[in-house]
Amino acid sequence: MSPTAARASVLQALVESETLRRRETNRAFVLMQYFGYLRRNPNDPPEAALDFSGYNFWLNKLNSFNGNYLNAEMVKAFIVSGEYRNRFR
Repeated sequence: MSPTAARASVLQALVESETLRRRETNRAFVLMQYFGYLRRNPNDPPEAALDFSGYNFWLNKLNSFNGNYLNAEMVKAFIVSGEYRNRFR
């Protein structure tokens, strides 16, 4: 196998791995929650330190439930948040 083919094979194995898919899906899910429910980027105000700490909190919570957003109650948490509810006042 040529060096180029070997590198391509390793890259293909990486991008097809279940671990990478799950991690990127979880990141995208949390980001979607920010865009959809809070209508903002994860590092925009009212984020206290503007450092993704809220996003990282939710991502870690989702990861701790192995990506199961139902058991992690992710949607419920965003809907009952003060930030989301204040949008309708």
